[in-house]
Amino acid sequence: MKTLDDLLAEGVSGRRVLVRADLNVPLDGDKITDDGRVRASVPTIKKLVDAGARVLVAAHLGRPKGGPDPKFSLAPVARRLGELLGQPVELGTETAGDGSVVLLENIRFDPRETSKDEAERGALADELAAKADAFVSDGFGVVHRKQASVYDVAQRLPHYAGGLVLAEVQVLHKLTEDLQRPYVVVLGGAKVSDKLGVIANLLTKVDRLLIGGGMAYTFLKAQGHEVGQSLLQEDQIEQVLGFLEQARERGVELVLPVDFLAATGFSADAEFDVVPFDAIPADRECLDIGPKTRELFAAKLADARTVFWNGPMGVFEFEAFSGGTRAVAEALVASDAFTVVGGGDSAAAVRALGLPEDGFSHISTGGGASLEFLEGKELPGVSVLEG
Repeated sequence: MKTLDDLLAEGVSGRRVLVRADLNVPLDGDKITDDGRVRASVPTIKKLVDAGARVLVAAHLGRPKGGPDPKFSLAPVARRLGELLGQPVELGTETAGDGSVVLLENIRFDPRETSKDEAERGALADELAAKADAFVSDGFGVVHRKQASVYDVAQRLPHYAGGLVLAEVQVLHKLTEDLQRPYVVVLGGAKVSDKLGVIANLLTKVDRLLIGGGMAYTFLKAQGHEVGQSLLQEDQIEQVLGFLEQARERGVELVLPVDFLAATGFSADAEFDVVPFDAIPADRECLDIGPKTRELFAAKLADARTVFWNGPMGVFEFEAFSGGTRAVAEALVASDAFTVVGGGDSAAAVRALGLPEDGFSHISTGGGASLEFLEGKELPGVSVLEG
């Protein structure tokens, strides 16, 4: 796999370089509420700019349908990227002078970007390739997508892995090829169905699996416990029973919460009580793991040598129900293990809760890509770079 350093060694002054970045940030109107992905994209772009390249950045925002939509414009991202780079970033279609940066408008405004038709994606990739002399893949959050600006364009230009993608791939290989045990995975988030393949694959690899967040209630229901008004996927109970049996057969320690914060409703100021896992009131909705579970999970992480965490333990956006997610994060910060935060909501929670990002070995920028790798799937945007 050729890297950004290889490209820089070849010389880029005056050359046109297309960079696929991941700038899919959350917005409140036109205000970026978490600029983590923008900040993560800066090192690769800055190295190219400082070396005199003419940089054209392709990225997407959200899931626009069928064409341009002002609410998915990358204009706020262009402004923030310019602030971080210390130079103007134009939102346009063409590269300008040496050492300049132009951000293409949302690449998903063109339906060919995500088309299942190879010829349609190829036509867009041809247009992108005509604008550049080299391609740098630096959007790890999209490398699991077979899309025009991720996969097809890399087949048409000399291609290189950006610093961000290279670092992410090295971390993922460390989770599989250079693994130190005990290996503990913490999974949270809303739905079991989002992580079926991941759980199935992890049960063949991990020593201990901690389940929190909305997922936990389906596991408890599968064990015969009532979960009140808490998030539940009835259609996944049989699948979860299979996971519980697999864990027993393989000697994997599968750890579920032992208490919860049971709220009167889904709101930031809802009243709540701490209840044990086997006594959740029928009229209550659990929004976070309880204090005993926080201590239990911290203890189960204490002897780990490798930890992967994906998904919050509760509704961390509500301060009253952020304690479980904070407890897991703080346990990882205190750990001597190689700790990986698997992107998505987990990474957002670390920043929202004001925790030190350097307290973790690695915070991924691509939750979906990380999970698909752990599921054992190929990442097309990485495989094309290796090919």
